[in-house]
Amino acid sequence: MVDISTELTARHINALGSSVASDLFQILRDGRPRTRTELSAMTGLARSTVAIRIDALMKLGLVDSVGDAVSTGGRPSSQFALATSGRVVLGVDVGASHVRIAVSDLTGGVLAQTLERIDVAEGPQVVLSWVTSEAERLLASVDRDASELLAIGIGLPGPVEHSTGRPINPPIMPGWDRFDVPDYLSSSFDAPVLVDNDVNIMALGEREHAWPDVDHLIFVKVATGIGSGVISSGLLQRGAQGTAGDIGHVYVARGAEVPCACGNRGCLEALASGPAIARALASTGLTAASSQDVVELVKRGNIDAIQAVRQAGRDIGEVLTTCVSLINPSAIVLGGALAQAGEYLIAGVREVVYTRSMPLATEHLQITQSKLGPDAAVLGASMLAIHHALAPESIEAMVASTVR
Repeated sequence: MVDISTELTARHINALGSSVASDLFQILRDGRPRTRTELSAMTGLARSTVAIRIDALMKLGLVDSVGDAVSTGGRPSSQFALATSGRVVLGVDVGASHVRIAVSDLTGGVLAQTLERIDVAEGPQVVLSWVTSEAERLLASVDRDASELLAIGIGLPGPVEHSTGRPINPPIMPGWDRFDVPDYLSSSFDAPVLVDNDVNIMALGEREHAWPDVDHLIFVKVATGIGSGVISSGLLQRGAQGTAGDIGHVYVARGAEVPCACGNRGCLEALASGPAIARALASTGLTAASSQDVVELVKRGNIDAIQAVRQAGRDIGEVLTTCVSLINPSAIVLGGALAQAGEYLIAGVREVVYTRSMPLATEHLQITQSKLGPDAAVLGASMLAIHHALAPESIEAMVASTVR
């Protein structure tokens, strides 16, 4: 008897919001081999229809035959599963001073990656020209060409209009405002290009690779700026204009008179970001100008730096206390350059959140450091591409193209 009580529930709803479809490919995405008979029973489709669909998916390089099932008498049935060695995606993490690129299989496994120190202020043509040439080199290094590329995901260190993939008034990205990133990359690659801000893709990467069973998570990046990516009910939340999670510009009373780059005063970012802490430490005579300088001082045991980082954690915790009441996450994950200061930043966050939030909301709440560290963004960019490429509507379009 075929067991049809498969996990066609929340586990198949990806963090970008694709609905659970009865399409057999969405079933096979979990990697578990199944026979045509099992797929027919699970989908309600005729076995002949399943066979036709399997053939089409195999021609597309999305599904493979992975051996035979155990025979119960007679000829054993062939089994099919997601083809991890077939098509690939490209993940691109553009940071303030670096670009990381990865070629991944359809499960998110990295086949090849590279990292280059490039200042995003050099402009979109310089940065994206390097991305194009380096992506071609990486594909060749794993014996793939552009025709095997299903999609490209890219994260940018600034606000992004998700519907168009254009950065909007990014403060640290001169020359990038409203630049058509998808159009630029599409001139070299015949694949969809998905663009999002870096914190959203970090949240996506962290959830998919490190917290796959957690459907309510807030990822907080603390570096040159402060922002968060919010996953609720397993879905990445962008909001109406894509600015959901922009906690860096929430008012904090302790910094009422501190000016922020956004034009307001008292923003969390003006108090607790890496550069803000560095400025405060520099005013006492210490040598500090960046997040990394602050981290180095903490690692050397400098008491002033340790206390400043812990206070930054308290300030962040004050804002996150409101987030806990609104969203009720199971996990708050801290990443970014300043998170490398370790438990001092996290201790400050925990001190405030656990003290000021309602006990029921914090009973099982985990507040912890990123498990993926600097890899979170490029892994999230790859998942952004994968979820788009393997969404039911994308698969339907590809299958339709094979029978024209």
